[in-house]
Amino acid sequence: MKKEFAVIGLGRFGGSICRELAEQGMEVMAIDTDEIRVNEFALIASHAVVGDTTDESVVKSLGIRNFDHVIVAIGDNIQASILTTLILKELGVNKVTVKAQNDYHEKVLKKIGADVVVHPERDMGRRIAHKLVSNNVLDYLELSDEHSIVEIVANERLGGHSIIDLDVRAKYGINIVAIKRRDEIIVSPQANEAIKYNDVLIVIGADNDINRFEKKMLA
Repeated sequence: MKKEFAVIGLGRFGGSICRELAEQGMEVMAIDTDEIRVNEFALIASHAVVGDTTDESVVKSLGIRNFDHVIVAIGDNIQASILTTLILKELGVNKVTVKAQNDYHEKVLKKIGADVVVHPERDMGRRIAHKLVSNNVLDYLELSDEHSIVEIVANERLGGHSIIDLDVRAKYGINIVAIKRRDEIIVSPQANEAIKYNDVLIVIGADNDINRFEKKMLA
């Protein structure tokens, strides 16, 4: 079942999240006060809307409270970011992730109920998008434009199977290079190594192949 996201603010940060979520097949509503930016995302997002999210009536009209996750990626206007976040939480949005400009901004956002606060210089849009799509993805590190390393928590579908049973190299073109199991780290695990539920798998591969694996095995 597809998750539904709304991205408010389509600058470099919000735009990168919007693009990545759309590429992963998610339903995404893109929102900005700038009509030119909104038009840029008309063919990328499921819906692209010009709107001022500091106006509660506008937010209500967009039906945002029904979305699984809202990302507030408003640029330099800290007041608009805070007010938008406050409105979203008062309307009962389940999960709100907000971009903070500085530590003070982060403190305010947490006090008014933001579920996750990120700093763009530390958390790039693509990395966050992968974590949003699947609860099993712990971390996502880009090695290049096309290859990444991902930390994945083994779910029930993966647990109980050996690496050779899953055959992820042949099926998806990715490699499990290590397994974290409590305080133990298994480097270059053998093909007959059995994966246990809640193991953390360190996976390396091309982004397209990792995306296929996430959609098939972690959805």
